[in-house]
Amino acid sequence: MTRILKKSQDKVFGGVLGGIADYLGWDYTLVRLAYVLMTIMSIGFPGVIIYLVLWFIMPE
Repeated sequence: MTRILKKSQDKVFGGVLGGIADYLGWDYTLVRLAYVLMTIMSIGFPGVIIYLVLWFIMPE
């Protein structure tokens, strides 16, 4: 069975992190919390750019 990386229907902002959590089989909250912490620790800019790029390229 192949898994497809796509946006989640459990959206908070764009569904990107929910989709990644679905794909990996992890908890949504942990993925979102880890991403926010990594973004804050990297002064925010790279994390925001990566999120926006993923938001536009990930299928619904």
